[in-house]
Amino acid sequence: MSLPLINNYRQLLLNDIPMIDVRAPVEFVTGALPSATNLPLMTDEERHQVGLRYKNNGQESAIELGHQLVNGEIKQQRVDAWQAFMAANPNGVLYCARGGLRSQLTQEWLAEAGVECPKVEGGYKSLRGFLYQYLMDYCANNMFTIVSGMTGTGKTEIIQALPTGLDLEGAANHKGSSFGRPLDEQPAQINFENRIAIDLLKVEDQHPQSMVVLEDESRNIGARHIPHYFADRMATSQFVVIEMDFEERLERLWQEYVVERYLKTMAYFGANGEQAFANYLRESLLRVQKRLGGQRTKELMASMDNAIAIQHQDNFASHRHWLSLITKDYYDPMYNYQLDKKKELVVFRGSREAVIEWLKRG
Repeated sequence: MSLPLINNYRQLLLNDIPMIDVRAPVEFVTGALPSATNLPLMTDEERHQVGLRYKNNGQESAIELGHQLVNGEIKQQRVDAWQAFMAANPNGVLYCARGGLRSQLTQEWLAEAGVECPKVEGGYKSLRGFLYQYLMDYCANNMFTIVSGMTGTGKTEIIQALPTGLDLEGAANHKGSSFGRPLDEQPAQINFENRIAIDLLKVEDQHPQSMVVLEDESRNIGARHIPHYFADRMATSQFVVIEMDFEERLERLWQEYVVERYLKTMAYFGANGEQAFANYLRESLLRVQKRLGGQRTKELMASMDNAIAIQHQDNFASHRHWLSLITKDYYDPMYNYQLDKKKELVVFRGSREAVIEWLKRG
Protein backbone atom coordinates (compact mmCIF):
# COMPACT_ATOMS: atom_id res chain seq x y z
CA MET A 1 0.00 0.00 0.00
CA SER A 2 1.53 3.32 -1.11
CA LEU A 3 0.45 6.14 1.17
CA PRO A 4 1.30 9.86 0.87
CA LEU A 5 4.45 11.22 2.53
CA ILE A 6 5.04 14.93 3.09
CA ASN A 7 8.27 16.74 3.98
CA ASN A 8 7.66 20.40 3.12
CA TYR A 9 8.12 21.43 6.74
CA ARG A 10 8.26 25.16 5.99
CA GLN A 11 4.83 25.22 4.30
CA LEU A 12 3.28 22.93 6.92
CA LEU A 13 4.34 25.32 9.68
CA LEU A 14 3.75 28.58 7.82
CA ASN A 15 0.19 27.60 6.97
CA ASP A 16 -0.70 26.17 10.40
CA ILE A 17 -1.69 22.88 8.77
CA PRO A 18 -3.73 20.86 11.33
CA MET A 19 -1.74 17.87 12.57
CA ILE A 20 -2.57 14.65 14.37
CA ASP A 21 0.18 13.87 16.86
CA VAL A 22 -0.07 10.13 17.50
CA ARG A 23 2.66 10.06 20.15
CA ALA A 24 1.75 9.14 23.72
CA PRO A 25 0.48 11.97 25.96
CA VAL A 26 3.72 11.99 28.00
CA GLU A 27 5.66 12.78 24.81
CA PHE A 28 3.18 15.43 23.68
CA VAL A 29 3.35 17.47 26.90
CA THR A 30 7.13 17.77 26.76
CA GLY A 31 7.01 19.39 23.33
CA ALA A 32 4.60 19.69 20.41
CA LEU A 33 3.49 22.07 17.66
CA PRO A 34 0.81 24.78 18.01
CA SER A 35 -1.37 23.29 15.24
CA ALA A 36 -1.14 19.72 16.57
CA THR A 37 -3.81 17.75 18.43
CA ASN A 38 -2.76 14.75 20.49
CA LEU A 39 -4.75 11.69 19.39
CA PRO A 40 -2.37 8.92 20.48
CA LEU A 41 -2.03 5.49 18.98
CA MET A 42 -1.12 4.22 22.46
CA THR A 43 -1.65 5.48 25.98
CA ASP A 44 1.39 6.13 28.19
CA GLU A 45 0.97 2.75 29.88
CA GLU A 46 0.56 0.86 26.59
CA ARG A 47 3.63 2.57 25.19
CA HIS A 48 5.57 1.67 28.35
CA GLN A 49 4.63 -2.00 28.04
CA VAL A 50 5.56 -2.11 24.36
CA GLY A 51 8.86 -0.40 25.13
CA LEU A 52 9.73 -3.01 27.75
CA ARG A 53 8.83 -5.81 25.35
CA TYR A 54 11.02 -4.25 22.65
CA LYS A 55 13.94 -3.98 25.07
CA ASN A 56 13.61 -7.58 26.26
CA ASN A 57 12.31 -9.44 23.20
CA GLY A 58 12.94 -7.28 20.14
CA GLN A 59 10.86 -5.38 17.58
CA GLU A 60 8.69 -8.21 16.25
CA SER A 61 7.49 -9.17 19.72
CA ALA A 62 6.87 -5.51 20.59
CA ILE A 63 4.74 -5.01 17.47
CA GLU A 64 2.76 -8.12 18.32
CA LEU A 65 2.07 -6.82 21.83
CA GLY A 66 1.05 -3.44 20.41
CA HIS A 67 -1.58 -5.11 18.23
CA GLN A 68 -2.87 -7.07 21.23
CA LEU A 69 -3.17 -3.93 23.36
CA VAL A 70 -4.75 -1.74 20.65
CA ASN A 71 -7.39 -4.04 19.25
CA GLY A 72 -11.15 -4.43 18.89
CA GLU A 73 -13.17 -1.63 20.48
CA ILE A 74 -10.08 0.28 21.66
CA LYS A 75 -8.68 0.32 18.13
CA GLN A 76 -12.03 1.41 16.71
CA GLN A 77 -12.30 4.31 19.19
CA ARG A 78 -8.89 5.61 18.11
CA VAL A 79 -9.63 5.24 14.41
CA ASP A 80 -12.95 7.06 14.98
CA ALA A 81 -11.11 9.94 16.66
CA TRP A 82 -8.67 10.25 13.75
CA GLN A 83 -11.53 10.08 11.25
CA ALA A 84 -13.42 12.82 13.07
CA PHE A 85 -10.29 14.99 13.03
CA MET A 86 -9.81 14.49 9.29
CA ALA A 87 -13.49 15.19 8.63
CA ALA A 88 -13.09 18.51 10.42
CA ASN A 89 -9.65 19.17 8.88
CA PRO A 90 -9.51 17.66 5.37
CA ASN A 91 -6.03 19.13 4.80
CA GLY A 92 -4.66 17.53 8.00
CA VAL A 93 -1.49 15.47 8.28
CA LEU A 94 -0.20 13.10 10.94
CA TYR A 95 3.12 12.40 12.62
CA CYS A 96 4.70 10.30 15.35
CA ALA A 97 8.10 10.73 16.99
CA ARG A 98 10.32 9.90 14.01
CA GLY A 99 7.95 9.03 11.18
CA GLY A 100 8.17 5.33 11.91
CA LEU A 101 5.83 2.50 12.88
CA ARG A 102 3.26 4.46 14.86
CA SER A 103 2.46 6.95 12.11
CA GLN A 104 2.62 4.17 9.51
CA LEU A 105 0.06 2.09 11.41
CA THR A 106 -2.19 5.10 11.95
CA GLN A 107 -2.02 5.93 8.27
CA GLU A 108 -2.82 2.33 7.27
CA TRP A 109 -5.76 2.03 9.67
CA LEU A 110 -7.17 5.33 8.40
CA ALA A 111 -6.76 4.15 4.79
CA GLU A 112 -8.63 0.95 5.64
CA ALA A 113 -11.44 3.18 6.95
CA GLY A 114 -11.44 5.06 3.65
CA VAL A 115 -9.49 8.15 4.75
CA GLU A 116 -6.19 9.17 3.17
CA CYS A 117 -3.96 11.25 5.45
CA PRO A 118 -0.38 12.26 4.57
CA LYS A 119 2.34 11.26 7.02
CA VAL A 120 5.11 13.72 7.93
CA GLU A 121 8.45 12.28 6.90
CA GLY A 122 10.79 12.07 9.89
CA GLY A 123 7.92 12.86 12.29
CA TYR A 124 8.05 15.38 15.11
CA LYS A 125 11.82 15.10 15.34
CA SER A 126 12.22 16.46 11.80
CA LEU A 127 9.68 19.26 12.32
CA ARG A 128 11.38 20.27 15.55
CA GLY A 129 14.79 20.01 13.89
CA PHE A 130 13.66 22.27 11.06
CA LEU A 131 12.47 24.95 13.50
CA TYR A 132 15.60 24.73 15.65
CA GLN A 133 17.88 25.09 12.62
CA TYR A 134 15.78 27.92 11.19
CA LEU A 135 16.03 29.91 14.42
CA MET A 136 19.79 29.30 14.64
CA ASP A 137 20.36 30.33 11.02
CA TYR A 138 18.17 33.43 11.31
CA CYS A 139 20.05 34.66 14.37
CA ALA A 140 23.38 34.00 12.67
CA ASN A 141 22.43 36.08 9.62
CA ASN A 142 20.10 38.84 10.86
CA MET A 143 19.87 41.61 13.42
CA PHE A 144 16.80 42.80 15.35
CA THR A 145 15.46 46.13 16.51
CA ILE A 146 14.86 46.10 20.26
CA VAL A 147 12.21 48.33 21.87
CA SER A 148 13.31 49.40 25.34
CA GLY A 149 11.84 51.70 27.94
CA MET A 150 11.10 51.79 31.64
CA THR A 151 8.40 49.58 33.13
CA GLY A 152 4.96 50.88 32.18
CA THR A 153 5.80 52.40 28.78
CA GLY A 154 3.60 49.84 26.96
CA LYS A 155 6.33 48.11 24.95
CA THR A 156 4.33 44.91 24.46
CA GLU A 157 1.38 46.80 22.95
CA ILE A 158 3.70 48.33 20.36
CA ILE A 159 5.21 44.95 19.45
CA GLN A 160 1.76 43.41 19.07
CA ALA A 161 0.57 46.25 16.80
CA LEU A 162 3.56 46.15 14.44
CA PRO A 163 3.39 43.81 11.43
CA THR A 164 7.09 43.05 11.98
CA GLY A 165 6.76 42.65 15.76
CA LEU A 166 7.60 39.33 17.45
CA ASP A 167 5.88 38.95 20.82
CA LEU A 168 8.19 36.89 23.04
CA GLU A 169 6.07 37.48 26.14
CA GLY A 170 3.00 36.23 24.28
CA ALA A 171 4.91 33.10 23.26
CA ALA A 172 5.99 32.58 26.89
CA ASN A 173 2.54 33.45 28.30
CA HIS A 174 4.20 35.76 30.82
CA LYS A 175 4.61 39.53 31.06
CA GLY A 176 8.25 39.25 32.01
CA SER A 177 8.18 40.82 35.50
CA SER A 178 7.53 39.40 38.97
CA PHE A 179 3.94 40.71 38.60
CA GLY A 180 3.62 39.24 35.11
CA ARG A 181 2.77 35.63 35.96
CA PRO A 182 -0.16 34.18 34.00
CA LEU A 183 -3.39 32.94 35.54
CA ASP A 184 -2.81 29.59 33.82
CA GLU A 185 0.44 27.79 33.01
CA GLN A 186 3.40 28.78 30.88
CA PRO A 187 4.05 26.51 27.89
CA ALA A 188 6.73 23.82 27.97
CA GLN A 189 10.18 25.20 27.12
CA ILE A 190 10.25 23.42 23.75
CA ASN A 191 6.76 24.72 22.90
CA PHE A 192 7.97 28.24 23.71
CA GLU A 193 10.91 27.81 21.32
CA ASN A 194 8.68 26.29 18.64
CA ARG A 195 6.26 29.21 18.95
CA ILE A 196 9.05 31.79 18.56
CA ALA A 197 10.41 30.03 15.47
CA ILE A 198 6.99 29.72 13.80
CA ASP A 199 6.07 33.36 14.58
CA LEU A 200 9.42 34.51 13.19
CA LEU A 201 8.97 32.32 10.10
CA LYS A 202 5.62 34.03 9.43
CA VAL A 203 6.95 37.57 9.95
CA GLU A 204 9.89 36.92 7.64
CA ASP A 205 7.67 35.31 5.02
CA GLN A 206 5.26 38.28 4.96
CA HIS A 207 7.93 41.00 5.32
CA PRO A 208 11.12 39.49 3.85
CA GLN A 209 13.23 42.66 3.74
CA SER A 210 12.13 44.15 7.06
CA MET A 211 13.90 44.08 10.40
CA VAL A 212 12.02 42.15 13.07
CA VAL A 213 11.14 44.15 16.20
CA LEU A 214 11.36 42.65 19.70
CA GLU A 215 10.79 43.90 23.21
CA ASP A 216 13.82 44.29 25.47
CA GLU A 217 13.77 41.16 27.65
CA SER A 218 16.04 39.46 30.13
CA ARG A 219 17.18 35.96 29.18
CA ASN A 220 14.31 34.49 31.20
CA ILE A 221 10.63 35.27 30.76
CA GLY A 222 9.13 33.78 33.89
CA ALA A 223 10.29 30.16 33.96
CA ARG A 224 11.06 30.07 30.22
CA HIS A 225 14.46 31.00 28.86
CA ILE A 226 15.19 32.58 25.51
CA PRO A 227 17.58 30.30 23.55
CA HIS A 228 21.16 31.51 24.16
CA TYR A 229 21.93 32.23 20.49
CA PHE A 230 18.70 34.27 20.21
CA ALA A 231 19.42 36.22 23.41
CA ASP A 232 23.00 36.85 22.25
CA ARG A 233 21.75 38.33 18.96
CA MET A 234 19.26 40.52 20.85
CA ALA A 235 22.08 41.79 23.06
CA THR A 236 24.04 43.06 20.03
CA SER A 237 21.08 44.54 18.09
CA GLN A 238 20.07 48.21 17.85
CA PHE A 239 17.84 49.68 20.55
CA VAL A 240 15.10 52.30 20.48
CA VAL A 241 14.03 53.77 23.81
CA ILE A 242 10.58 55.02 24.83
CA GLU A 243 10.67 57.99 27.18
CA MET A 244 7.59 58.64 29.31
CA ASP A 245 6.69 60.62 32.44
CA PHE A 246 6.57 58.64 35.69
CA GLU A 247 2.92 59.47 36.38
CA GLU A 248 1.81 58.20 32.98
CA ARG A 249 3.78 54.98 33.48
CA LEU A 250 2.32 54.52 36.96
CA GLU A 251 -1.20 54.88 35.57
CA ARG A 252 -0.50 52.23 32.93
CA LEU A 253 0.98 49.84 35.51
CA TRP A 254 -1.94 50.37 37.88
CA GLN A 255 -4.39 49.66 35.07
CA GLU A 256 -2.57 46.50 33.95
CA TYR A 257 -1.34 44.91 37.18
CA VAL A 258 -4.19 45.95 39.46
CA VAL A 259 -7.45 46.78 37.68
CA GLU A 260 -7.24 44.46 34.67
CA ARG A 261 -5.58 41.70 36.66
CA TYR A 262 -8.34 41.84 39.29
CA LEU A 263 -11.07 41.53 36.64
CA LYS A 264 -9.29 38.63 34.93
CA THR A 265 -8.70 36.89 38.26
CA MET A 266 -12.36 37.15 39.24
CA ALA A 267 -13.44 35.79 35.85
CA TYR A 268 -10.95 32.92 36.12
CA PHE A 269 -11.43 31.90 39.77
CA GLY A 270 -15.02 32.94 40.41
CA ALA A 271 -15.87 32.79 44.12
CA ASN A 272 -12.19 32.32 45.03
CA GLY A 273 -11.11 35.34 42.98
CA GLU A 274 -10.69 37.82 45.85
CA GLN A 275 -8.26 35.56 47.70
CA ALA A 276 -6.46 34.58 44.51
CA PHE A 277 -5.91 38.25 43.63
CA ALA A 278 -4.54 39.05 47.09
CA ASN A 279 -2.24 36.00 46.91
CA TYR A 280 -1.01 37.02 43.47
CA LEU A 281 -0.01 40.51 44.68
CA ARG A 282 1.72 39.28 47.85
CA GLU A 283 3.56 36.43 46.13
CA SER A 284 4.71 38.76 43.35
CA LEU A 285 6.19 41.15 45.90
CA LEU A 286 7.94 38.34 47.78
CA ARG A 287 9.61 37.23 44.53
CA VAL A 288 11.73 40.41 44.57
CA GLN A 289 12.31 40.44 48.34
CA LYS A 290 16.03 39.68 47.99
CA ARG A 291 16.59 42.72 45.80
CA LEU A 292 14.41 45.01 47.89
CA GLY A 293 15.71 43.92 51.29
CA GLY A 294 13.71 42.79 54.30
CA GLN A 295 12.75 46.19 55.69
CA ARG A 296 11.65 47.68 52.37
CA THR A 297 9.64 44.55 51.57
CA LYS A 298 7.94 44.79 54.96
CA GLU A 299 6.94 48.42 54.31
CA LEU A 300 5.66 47.63 50.82
CA MET A 301 3.72 44.61 52.10
CA ALA A 302 2.02 46.78 54.73
CA SER A 303 1.01 49.28 52.05
CA MET A 304 -0.20 46.45 49.80
CA ASP A 305 -2.22 44.80 52.59
CA ASN A 306 -3.86 48.14 53.37
CA ALA A 307 -4.74 48.63 49.69
CA ILE A 308 -6.22 45.12 49.47
CA ALA A 309 -8.32 45.75 52.58
CA ILE A 310 -9.92 48.94 51.22
CA GLN A 311 -9.80 48.36 47.46
CA HIS A 312 -13.57 48.17 47.10
CA GLN A 313 -14.03 51.38 49.07
CA ASP A 314 -11.59 53.54 47.09
CA ASN A 315 -11.95 51.84 43.68
CA PHE A 316 -8.42 50.32 43.95
CA ALA A 317 -6.78 53.79 44.20
CA SER A 318 -4.61 52.89 47.25
CA HIS A 319 -2.74 50.32 45.19
CA ARG A 320 -0.99 53.23 43.45
CA HIS A 321 1.04 53.86 46.61
CA TRP A 322 2.96 50.58 46.82
CA LEU A 323 3.11 50.38 43.00
CA SER A 324 4.76 53.79 42.88
CA LEU A 325 7.32 52.80 45.52
CA ILE A 326 8.30 49.48 43.93
CA THR A 327 8.61 51.13 40.52
CA LYS A 328 10.94 53.84 41.88
CA ASP A 329 12.90 51.57 44.23
CA TYR A 330 13.21 48.44 42.14
CA TYR A 331 12.12 48.54 38.50
CA ASP A 332 13.49 51.94 37.47
CA PRO A 333 17.00 51.50 38.98
CA MET A 334 17.22 48.02 37.44
CA TYR A 335 16.19 49.39 34.04
CA ASN A 336 18.71 52.25 34.21
CA TYR A 337 21.50 49.84 35.12
CA GLN A 338 20.64 47.48 32.26
CA LEU A 339 20.24 50.21 29.67
CA ASP A 340 23.48 51.90 30.68
CA LYS A 341 25.33 48.74 29.63
CA LYS A 342 23.73 48.98 26.16
CA LYS A 343 23.81 52.78 25.64
CA GLU A 344 26.13 52.53 22.62
CA LEU A 345 23.47 50.42 20.85
CA VAL A 346 20.72 53.05 21.22
CA VAL A 347 19.83 54.55 17.81
CA PHE A 348 16.70 56.49 18.77
CA ARG A 349 14.97 57.93 21.83
CA GLY A 350 11.64 59.64 22.01
CA SER A 351 8.04 59.64 23.15
CA ARG A 352 5.87 56.61 22.62
CA GLU A 353 4.36 58.19 19.50
CA ALA A 354 7.79 59.16 18.12
CA VAL A 355 9.14 55.63 18.66
CA ILE A 356 6.13 54.08 16.90
CA GLU A 357 6.62 56.47 13.97
CA TRP A 358 10.35 55.65 13.82
CA LEU A 359 9.65 51.90 13.85
CA LYS A 360 7.09 52.23 11.07
CA ARG A 361 9.58 54.08 8.90
CA GLY A 362 12.22 51.44 9.58
